[in-house]
Order: sequence, then structure tokens, then C-alpha cells
Amino acid sequence: MIPDKAPGEDVLHASGDVKKEAHIPSFEKYKELYIKSVESPEEFWGDVAKDFFWKTKYTGKFLDYNFDVTKGEIFVKCMEGATTNICYNVLDRNIHERKLGDKVAFYWEGNEPGDEKTVTYRELLQQVCKFANVLKSQGVKKGDRVSIYMPMVVELVVAMLACARIGAVHSIVFAGFSAESLCERIMDSQCCILITADGFYRGDKLINLKLIADEALQKCKDKSFTVEKCIMLKHLTKEDEALSGSLSPPAKRACPDLQQEKQKERVRKVRPPPQVPWNPEIDMCWHSLIGGESEECDPVWCDSEDPLFILYTSGSTGKPKGVLHTVSGYMLYTASTFKMVFDYHSDDVYWCTADIGWITGHSYITYGPLANGATSVLFEGLPTYPDVSRMWEIVDKYHVSKFYTAPTAIRLLMKYGSEPVQKYKRTSLKILGTVGEPINPEAWQWYYSVVGEKRCPVVDTFWQTETGGHVMTPLPAATPMKPGSATFPFFGVVPAILNESGEELEGPSEGYLVFKQPWPGVMRTVYGNHERFETTYFKKFPGYYVTGDGCRRDKDGYYWITGRIDDMLNVSGHLLSTAEVESALVEHEAVAEAAVVGRPHPVKGESLYCFVTLNDGINYNQKLEAELKKQVREKIGAIATPDYIQNAPGLPKTRSGKIMRRVLRKIACNERDLGDVSTLADSSVIEHLFENRCCTAV
Repeated sequence: MIPDKAPGEDVLHASGDVKKEAHIPSFEKYKELYIKSVESPEEFWGDVAKDFFWKTKYTGKFLDYNFDVTKGEIFVKCMEGATTNICYNVLDRNIHERKLGDKVAFYWEGNEPGDEKTVTYRELLQQVCKFANVLKSQGVKKGDRVSIYMPMVVELVVAMLACARIGAVHSIVFAGFSAESLCERIMDSQCCILITADGFYRGDKLINLKLIADEALQKCKDKSFTVEKCIMLKHLTKEDEALSGSLSPPAKRACPDLQQEKQKERVRKVRPPPQVPWNPEIDMCWHSLIGGESEECDPVWCDSEDPLFILYTSGSTGKPKGVLHTVSGYMLYTASTFKMVFDYHSDDVYWCTADIGWITGHSYITYGPLANGATSVLFEGLPTYPDVSRMWEIVDKYHVSKFYTAPTAIRLLMKYGSEPVQKYKRTSLKILGTVGEPINPEAWQWYYSVVGEKRCPVVDTFWQTETGGHVMTPLPAATPMKPGSATFPFFGVVPAILNESGEELEGPSEGYLVFKQPWPGVMRTVYGNHERFETTYFKKFPGYYVTGDGCRRDKDGYYWITGRIDDMLNVSGHLLSTAEVESALVEHEAVAEAAVVGRPHPVKGESLYCFVTLNDGINYNQKLEAELKKQVREKIGAIATPDYIQNAPGLPKTRSGKIMRRVLRKIACNERDLGDVSTLADSSVIEHLFENRCCTAV
């Protein structure tokens, strides 16, 4: 499972001071704890559980499960019989037992520089209790589903914790999703109420959120499902007198006094607030509702396996899957992964740049950091707005010590070179993290060398919406780093690599990544469709949880995630990872980003069609194309030589920054029926890509 000793070659050690303060100071200690977590999970996780409040203790087995569909229904149960409340544990416990009431929970940084707010743990609890009372007054009770469709404001955290406090199940929908996507998720989870905002800015772009929300509710109604109540936060349109019920100041861009605001703006044109539609039959104002409510609300005690939240993730059928997580196991797992992977200490300032609409934001902006009493940055804006130094400006402003972002953002900022980074000191940084996809070694090296100045360990975390938290990751100081490797399993996680026949492979090998036993934070089911849960994750290889990802294990026992199995290409009988080809392309100094898809080939089965985005000032020509093909041949082998390389100044991406490879496959095949592209951040790139397609006569 893990090597006997840490490898001594082909690895990197950061030069910073993490080791002297790390929670797990050596590889030997990591191995000792890992074995304990696998062989004695009750003892290992029982120690973690001692840090939390339990209204009643668990009875029976600490962790019970069945992963084998041939032996009956798939299930995972953790700490059955115990009762607790996760909101109480992340707020009340920190305030009353740990005396952290005056500690900053969040530094909120708005889209516009200068839009900012500081919120303490005590202030956060007060607002959570008030909004929990609002929900109760609207008839929301334990077990009800609540849909939340909001921008990155503190009130989003308030809404989700208010649900958790009263035992309601939150279903957060990323604020970049379309009305159709929101409607689909509301209907699938049968939500009784929608919480949204008037709108927000992403850089220069206005998102009229309430307009989209109304369209979604109408779509629900047209499909015979009516949501009777909608609570709207005034984020852009609120008046000064409404601020008493708000934790976020009004956005400067939408200040009611436009003349005064114009004097403050130096460069950008001020835009008026959006025209907000209002339906008095169902719409209610957040500020009006919360104003008169009490700052006290007793928590509802929940069973360990009561549902905490539903979060939708993409499915191979096109219909999103409602991943369900439950209270106790998720709480223990996010708290422990946050503490150990980021080597959290009480004086740290932590910043995860993800959106709370995704699992990263759930686990590593809200629940994990708050469970540890951490101070976090909550960022509403973009990494390139108003300029490409924004992230490093924020790092210096708040003295961020632990920084967690996506490879997409790293590659984007790499295009602009090191100068925008080096304008700022970044001396506070101690640990860097990556999340969302495998990071190519060149981007890893830039992140490590330029951003972290070779003194900050990089924790390249592998996990999924379904896993709840990190399952494969380096640990600072304990596990030497290899650029681009997810390194070793986290505690309680037992990986294996299988071939197509379901046989476990030993030693250096490549195949399907699976897990042999559960950990506390793993998903429990697909909401409303347990059969789909079993089919998707357990039927292909009975006895294992199937991640859907390919994986390679090297001679030192390090794991390398090669990408989704459905992003694997079969070229002349050889299984190739698109991520591996993309990594080889991006290693060329001219390439900022690459995306590789397959297209049918009459002889080879599939051919490689590559899209490359070049760094600023680089021109695409035949010489460069030849260099790129040569580089891939040299890095992977002749079988991986691209058949087609297309210059792509822009790639089709969702608003969260993920490349839509489904669309790229259509373009490679010159198929105009693209399906739903409503989540694209910029749909204009599609026509440009069609116009500049490579000639694919074969």
C-alpha cells in the first residue's frame, strides 16, 4: 500500500520551516499512523472524535460497511447511535470551549479592491442563529431540502450553517449554472425553499442572479413542481440602512449614489445596480426577515448518519448525480484532512480560492477550516481582475500562510510570467496546495519555484465530490514531493490499482484506481437513486469503490493520477491518458495550456486531436507544430504523437474554469450539435475553434 521507507532520489524537499512545526513530522510517523488508521479505524478516528462534542455516544461498530454488490446492498455507516450537530461543533464549541469568539473567521474580499469585511466567530454565530430562526419561521424543519444559489459572500456560509443548525439539508448550486441546471437540481432534491441574491459581478461581468433564479422557478412550475418561497439577499442593490442585517458591505460598483461613486472610481465605468424582478407572492428580502430575529437558536441534535448536504456532480448519462454526505463522518474527515494536509496552526491565515458551489468550497472553505477554528479568506472575485497580480496582492494584504488553488488558475497566471507575482513579497506563505485536476509538472515547478520561492511544500491533493475530502495527497514535511504526484493515501484510505479484468496489480503499474474500504467522509448514496450509486461506483469491480480515474504507481510507491478513465484514449490498442499528452505539450515553453481529445480513426481506432493555447507574443507555425509533436514523442512515445494540433487562443470553459472536453470532441469531429453549453463562460470561442479546425480528411 505504501513503501517501507521514503525514497531518497527524484524528490523535492521545501527549504521552509514546516518540518519543525508539522503535525506529522516524519515519514516514519506517517507510516505508523497510516497503519493504525487502516488496521484499527475505531482507535484512530476515535482519537479524532474526542475533539468534538457529542450529545450521545455511538453504539456498535465505529465504521460498518459493505462494498461488494454480490453480498447485498452497498452501505457505509459511521458512529451509529451518536448524535451531534456540525454547526454547534464549528461555531459554539470554538466560541465557548476554545474561547475563539473574537477570532476572525473570515476576511471577506469582494470583487472590487477595497470591498472588504471582517467577520469574527461570534458575529458569524449570531447571524447563523438569526437566519436559522428565519428558516424555522418559514416552516423549514429537520430533513427538508433547501436550495442555495448565491455568490461568494459571507451570507452563503451563514445560509449553509443555518441549515445544518436546524437539521435541514442544504443543496448548493454554483452561481455560474444556468436556470435549467438550477431547475433540475431543485426538482431532483425536492427543495422546499430557494435562497438567492440579486446579483454579483465577476470581474466586469454582471450576473443578474435573481433573474436566472426566477427563470428556474418558472421552469420548475412548468414541470409541475412549485417552490412556494424564495429569500433574496440584497448584495448589489441594498440600501445603507439594510446593512444591519448583512455581513457583506454593498458592492462599490453598485453604490446607490452614483455621482459620489464616480468620483471614487479611477478607471472603470460605474454600472447601475441590476433591475431586480420581484414577485411578492413568493419573494422575501433576507434583510427584512433577519432584522427582528433572535441571536439565539438551539441546535437540532442529529444522528450520525442523518444527511448533511446534497451536492450535484456530473454523470456519464448527462443527468447530474446528487452526492449525499452525512453529519459525523464528514465532520471528522474534513476537520482532520484540513488540519494535517495544510499543517494548520492557530496563527495561520488560510485561503482556498475555490467557490463554495463546489465540494472544495464545502470541505475546505466552510466545514474543515471552521472545525479547526481557522481564519480564512473568502474571495468573491477573479484571479485576473482588475489585474493579474490580484491574488498575490491579497496574499500580502492578509498575510496568507496556507494557499490552495486550482491548476487551471496556475496555468492561467503562468502565461503572464513571474513579474506580476514578484511585485509582491509573499513572505507569509508556508504551504501551497492544488486541487481539481492532476497538475502537470511544469505548472507545479512554476508554482513551487516562482510563487513559493522553493521554500513552501506543495500539497497536490486528489479527491472527488464523492470522497468528501482528500484521499491521496502529500503531507508537509512527512512525504517528500514529486512534481505532479498525488503521493500517498490519506489515513484510512486503502488504494489499489486494477487491470481491466479486476485483478489487483502490484509494484509499478497502471490501471483503474479503486479503494478497498471506506473512510468516514465518503459519500453514502446518490440522493433518491441508490441503484445508480451502486451501478456507478461498485458494480464494475465488486468489493471496491471505483473512482473512475486512471492511476499509475511508480517504483517508489508514489501514485500519479492520469485522469478520468473516460478521458483515456485507445490508440492502436494502447491506452493513453489525455492528461499525460496535455502535460507533455504544456512542458514546451511556448504553450500555456493544452486540451487533448480523441476522434475516430479507421485504422488506429482513435487519433489524438490537440488544442493548444500559446503564451502571449508567440505565433503558431509549422515549425512550432513539429516541435510539439517531437516533444510528445520524446516524453511518451511514438504511439502518442498527435495527429492534429490546433491553435486555440481560447478554450471552451465553464464559469468555474473547467475545460469542456465534450465540446472539444464535437469540434474535433466537426459536429455542430453541441448539446447544452449554457455553463460556458464565453461561448464565442466555439465558432472561432470551428473556423480554425485542422483538416481531418481521414
